[in-house]
Amino acid sequence: MENIIECKNLTHHYGTKPVFENLNFNVPAGSILGLLGKNGTGKTTTINILNGFLQPTGGQCYIFGEDSQLLSPTTKARIGYLLEGHIQYGFMTIAEIERYYSAYYSAWKKEPYYELMAKLDVAPNQKISSMSTGQRSQVALGLILAQDPELLILDDFSMGLDPGYRRLFIDYLREYARAGNKTVFTTSHIIQDMERLIDDVLILDSKQVVAQQPLNDFMEHFRKFTFTTDRKVEDWSQAPAVNVEQLNQHVELYTWSEEIEVKSFLDGNGILAENFSQENMNLEDAFIGLTGKY
Repeated sequence: MENIIECKNLTHHYGTKPVFENLNFNVPAGSILGLLGKNGTGKTTTINILNGFLQPTGGQCYIFGEDSQLLSPTTKARIGYLLEGHIQYGFMTIAEIERYYSAYYSAWKKEPYYELMAKLDVAPNQKISSMSTGQRSQVALGLILAQDPELLILDDFSMGLDPGYRRLFIDYLREYARAGNKTVFTTSHIIQDMERLIDDVLILDSKQVVAQQPLNDFMEHFRKFTFTTDRKVEDWSQAPAVNVEQLNQHVELYTWSEEIEVKSFLDGNGILAENFSQENMNLEDAFIGLTGKY
């Protein structure tokens, strides 16, 4: 499958502080990839490098085969960007801002925009300044869809949206992308939204990629085991685990390993494990288990 985005050995520092080093990832055509990471792990930095707004310290990113720092106007026209903040012209109406933006895009298709506005139940003559923060965010998103881009790069698309508006847009975006075979690269601080939207997950932590795979594979192979034990274990560093949290007698162990490997470690180290079980996780649980709470 063709890769729409390819990043090779991507490295960026702010002064002497490294944000990430030697990141390698691809975004296949027609996929929806979600970039997850705690604050400060470089999500928006990655978006800005892809946009060409920021020169990386090292490595390269390619979009449609072109260096993201040197994109041709033709290639830029194939990309729809949503930058953090969702800034819009408040003095314009719903219809005026659509006409204004349409003049800049040769492939403009207003139907997705007005379909989304209809779902918001806003009139074409309504001024953007009179709309709620969530509605204004949807205007920004609708305008990007109307550009009919082949690739959408969305930074924190759910900012300012309440649960209802988030659900509305996620469902609409997923159907829009599927119907048009669009490729989407997105970030969000609200991980529940990503679980409903994305096909593939890319997780950053400790200046590196700690997971990149189809979402279903990640949720199947990253596991959480819980049990109680009669003693405080001071050192879990040799355990077949990514993270282990022990509070009094209760233990939560997050791992890529199978149950048999975990039990073998516990038995081999004389750790009595009672009420041992594997717990189901949602994406937020798995993300916290992989990267830690702090």
